[in-house]
Amino acid sequence: MSVKTDGTVIRGWDITGSLDVYANDVTIIDSRITSTNWWGVNLRPGHSGLRILHSTITAVPGKGPDNGGVDYAVSNMGTSSIEVGWCDVSVFGNALSMGQGNLHDNYVHDLVPFHNAGGEWQHTDAVISGGSNKGSLIIRHNTLLNAVPVDRGASAAIGLFADTGPVSNTVIDGNLLAGGAYALYGGGEGATGIKVTDNVFSTRYHRNSGHYGAVTAWNAGGSGNVWRGNRFTHGHSIAPEPAG
Repeated sequence: MSVKTDGTVIRGWDITGSLDVYANDVTIIDSRITSTNWWGVNLRPGHSGLRILHSTITAVPGKGPDNGGVDYAVSNMGTSSIEVGWCDVSVFGNALSMGQGNLHDNYVHDLVPFHNAGGEWQHTDAVISGGSNKGSLIIRHNTLLNAVPVDRGASAAIGLFADTGPVSNTVIDGNLLAGGAYALYGGGEGATGIKVTDNVFSTRYHRNSGHYGAVTAWNAGGSGNVWRGNRFTHGHSIAPEPAG
């Protein structure tokens, strides 16, 4: 379904399919989306103001277009912010995918591994940013779980990757993280303005939160980067290794 009318409110719908948003100030609230497409909700370039609140976004394993896989619960293809709050998100390989947005109070869980069209295990992340973001990304008060085994594509609970350019202006605050190869990829050597504060790294899947550790690719010397108050569930503080 393509949404093309500014100000559209989708409330209380149970949608089998996906929403492709070509409009401004669209709100999706108290709804359920069950996708067999590349995404559950996608904001197209040039549009802004999308809000997804108090909704469930899931997919049907084996029915997606990527060799049976489904990739993004919420995808932001533009340069404006998306708000995703109080949502239950599951199944998708890279659940919340965006460089700028406000992701708060969400529960991301039960990601499903799959072989992509290239025949490889698709990398899985509860939240993923590819870098080169034009605005800020706020990730606050979420539960972000990636139980996928590392030999079946697990990447991170939060993956800040410089795939398309440096990662910047990102707040990661007060989340519960678990799983992935590392629970957090911190953006790498060029990352700036990354504030990681008061997060709990759960050991429910691995003793160091991620398969290999809690955090990697942290640029301690980057301008505006802050690491403070982050700990394991047993209370021990976490000191990241430097990027490189």
